[in-house]
Parts: sequence; C-alpha cells; structure tokens
Amino acid sequence: MPYYWIFLTTFIVSVLFAPFYIKFATKLKFGQNILEYVGEHKNKQGTPTMGGVIFILPTIIVSLFFVQGNKFLSIFCLLVFFGCGLVGFLDDFIKIKFKRNLGLRAYQKILFQIGIALIVAFYIYNHSSFSNIYVPFFNNQIHVGWLIIPFVVLVFLATTNSVNLTDGLDGLAGGVSIVFLIIMVFISNICLKSSPLQIVQEYSTQIQNLNYISISLVGGLLGFLVFNFYPAKIFMGDTGSLAIGALIAFVTCFNGTSLYIPIIGFMFVLSSLSVILQVLHYKRTKKRIFLMAPFHHHLQHKGMYETKIVFIYIVITILIGTVVIALLGGL
Repeated sequence: MPYYWIFLTTFIVSVLFAPFYIKFATKLKFGQNILEYVGEHKNKQGTPTMGGVIFILPTIIVSLFFVQGNKFLSIFCLLVFFGCGLVGFLDDFIKIKFKRNLGLRAYQKILFQIGIALIVAFYIYNHSSFSNIYVPFFNNQIHVGWLIIPFVVLVFLATTNSVNLTDGLDGLAGGVSIVFLIIMVFISNICLKSSPLQIVQEYSTQIQNLNYISISLVGGLLGFLVFNFYPAKIFMGDTGSLAIGALIAFVTCFNGTSLYIPIIGFMFVLSSLSVILQVLHYKRTKKRIFLMAPFHHHLQHKGMYETKIVFIYIVITILIGTVVIALLGGL
C-alpha cells in the first residue's frame, strides 16, 4: 500500500538525517533564545532550533518519488511548503544572529503568507473544480465562486499562525499535527468516494497525491519527534511550524475539506483563540484572562507537567478525529 511505504520511507530518512543536522546546528550555535517570562523553559536555553529542516527535506524528496501521474499540483504544494519553511528559517536565523526573540516583523510574515495564499487562491478560482467546499458532515459540496479567494487567504493565515502558536512545548505542535494529518487524509478519502462532482473523475489522482504528501509529512514528523519529545534535543522553530501550517492549508483548500480544520484542529484553534482573547481583554481592562497565552503555557503556570499537556492535546485531537470519521461513516 503506497501510504505505508511513503510513511516508512520518510520516517527512516528523517531519523537518519536528524543526528547529522542536530550536530551541524549545534556546531553553528543555532541555539534557541528563551523568553525570560517562561521560567519553566530556562533549562532549554541554547537548544538547537530550525529543526523543521529535519522533516521538510525528507518529505519533499520522498513525495517526489512516490507521486503519480500529473505532478504539477504536487510540485506546487511542495513549493509552498518549502517557501513557507524558508521564511520561517529566515525568521529563526534573525533571532539567532541578533540573539533576540524577534525575528521577522509580524507584518512581514503576514504579507508573505497573504502573497502565497493569493497565488493559491487565484489558481483555485481559475480551476473551478477545486472551488468546491465540503460542508462538514453533509454529503455535498458548495461552489462559492470568487469568494474562494478571500476564503483561501483566511485559511492560510489562520492555519499557519495557529500551528505556529501551538509550537511552544516539546512535541506539542508535531504530535498534534501528526494526528491531524492522518485524520484529514481519512476525511479526504471519504469525501472523494462520496462526491458526485467532477473533481472525483478528473482530479482524483492529483488529490490522492496530496494525500501522499500529507502521509509523507507524518513520517517526517514522527522521525523528528524521536528527537523533539521531552526533553527535546532540537526545536522545529518557525521553520517547521510555518511549513506545516502552509501544507495543511494548501491540501485542504484543494481537496475542499478546509471547513474541517477548526474541528479536527481544535487544539490549534485553542492556541490562537487564547492569544486573541488575552490581547483584546488586556487592552480593554489591563487584566489577563490566562496566566499566560497560548493556553498550553497557562496550563504550565498552573503546575501541569509539560509531557502531560502534550499528551492531553494529542488525545483530544484523536478523540475528535475519531468521532468525526465515525459520523462520516468511515468506521
């Protein structure tokens, strides 16, 4: 079965590549600067970052070997994946170079994300079969016409930044992303089988290739987590989190399952929502809702162990995903 071999191959390549990259990153002193007000992470000062390279490169290489038929959409996806990872790498590099926690300005990263999203959005708009969006839990799609353009931009901005905000504990973003990607591949296949629209006949191979890329990323992430689970030997940094978010956004926008993101990715949503609420409430009242945002840091300040928080986030994602698949008739 292609999924098995894609997963296994990327996992092995990632695991074999990781020690060399960690040694390289350590030698060049690619160490993470820890925020002073995150006291629980003081012992992580200097841990190598930019570890997203460990799963980005194997995912790209292995995916190109396994994708079938017309590879344009796959290459497009991998370019977006690599491009966002490159921006994250630049962001991480600036932090290390100038020994600070601010890399690229927020508006600079957002402008890049909007630029990439617009390219993707206009491509989808000009290929109408990709402009269909599945309504969660209903066996039908809606065609939104030109509204697909702002919709895709919103999906990219929300997803990339939510994954980025979730990357705050050892193994958190990677662990949740693995479960999320697996569940979304299940949902994509269920939707493909049930859809009566043209996308099934004309573009099913290309959509299946995007599923292969997703499973390849799962293998790469699992290989990365061998070195990223507590205590982490390396962090993924913005290099990894921005790339993951971009790939999720790209794949779901093309297979029409974007409206499932806030459901399956509830823990990503929680990260973003906690930050938004914290900022808005503080500006209005000068008081905080949470001890610290994103929410996983609030739980840390409440005394919960880092490994327990990661476990809870992953289990909740598994439970939500299992329920959704069951409701869709996939179990």
